[in-house]
Amino acid sequence: MKKVYAGQIQDRDIIKESFLVREKITATARNGKAYLTIKLMDRTGEVEGRVWDRVEELSDCFEKDDFVQVQGKASLYLGKMQLVIQDLKKIEDAQVDLADYLPVAERSVEDMLSELRAQVASIQNPYLRELMDHFLADEEFMQGYSSAPAAKAIHHVYLGGLLDHSLSVARLADDICRHYPTVDRDMLLTGALLHDIGKVAELCYERAFGYTDEGKLLGHITIGFQMLDSKINSVAGFPRDLAVLLKHLLLSHHGQYEYGSPKRPKTLEAIILNYLDDLDSKINGIQTHILKDPDNDESWTGYHRIYDRYFYKSPAAASMQSPKSEEQASSPPVVPATPTVEPAPNTVPAKGRQPDARRKNFNFTLGDQLRGKNLDLFTTDERDDK
Repeated sequence: MKKVYAGQIQDRDIIKESFLVREKITATARNGKAYLTIKLMDRTGEVEGRVWDRVEELSDCFEKDDFVQVQGKASLYLGKMQLVIQDLKKIEDAQVDLADYLPVAERSVEDMLSELRAQVASIQNPYLRELMDHFLADEEFMQGYSSAPAAKAIHHVYLGGLLDHSLSVARLADDICRHYPTVDRDMLLTGALLHDIGKVAELCYERAFGYTDEGKLLGHITIGFQMLDSKINSVAGFPRDLAVLLKHLLLSHHGQYEYGSPKRPKTLEAIILNYLDDLDSKINGIQTHILKDPDNDESWTGYHRIYDRYFYKSPAAASMQSPKSEEQASSPPVVPATPTVEPAPNTVPAKGRQPDARRKNFNFTLGDQLRGKNLDLFTTDERDDK
């Protein structure tokens, strides 16, 4: 069991601990000497490691996604914690508890599945209810739905994050329907629970979170549409018009074409789902950024690349940081077992750069942040990481 986590490391600490290798890069310093940069992660976060000596020897010992034990000294460099690694060795999977290395939802899987079944039981439309029952009865789907993160980097980035996010959007949908009684609650609730189902196949999450080949080639909207179409065909007599409206919710929930949405929202329920999905994503992403910021006397967080700004840390948010860190350090969560499912009854801005009017406002979706950026096809596309 780990004794020291990435989020606990302090300047000048001597570290001998195990981590999961999220990234491994060999580079050349100005003096022409090779060095190794390693992104080391556990369930509390990441710390960057640097190998300056015996680079080739140590590099041959491990690969990306391996578990390694490192020895080194921590130092604060340009405001970020860094490990100068003197020694490193690979450790076998059987020697580690995955719960120490990947973040896990605060709520238990059993608790979230119980809420999911209650939400499904409240659906009055018989076809939508039967459709959801088919999803609940699909054990392979439910294993992924209750285990996957909701994204690779932006929001709900933890095991169980997809289910947590989907339930959160469903609760918001419930609130909206009480405020606007003319909204089709059954349609909106079903869309909220299913809008991101494609992420069970888009993302890989057995080790460090990333994208599958299918995810890179198709994306979660296309994958989710195919999954939904297949399940609809398994419900006898499912009305065609109802199917079209429900499919539209999945196809339009990113809002705009430039944000990866095949269609823009054209029904009241689709408009609401787009905004609720974006709202829940933003709130979780910003809260996580604030809570992960170093626990110091600063009133402002570090720069957030995606949101292109710093965030003010309110006294309430600051007071939440220390207890959370202590709780994480003392009692690591257990990775939830595969549930048994029964059929239901960005970097510091350049000097002199001024944000434009669009960025001064907060009425944009996450995709706005990437407009004009040059992205490699095989790196994270934050537009899709929602």
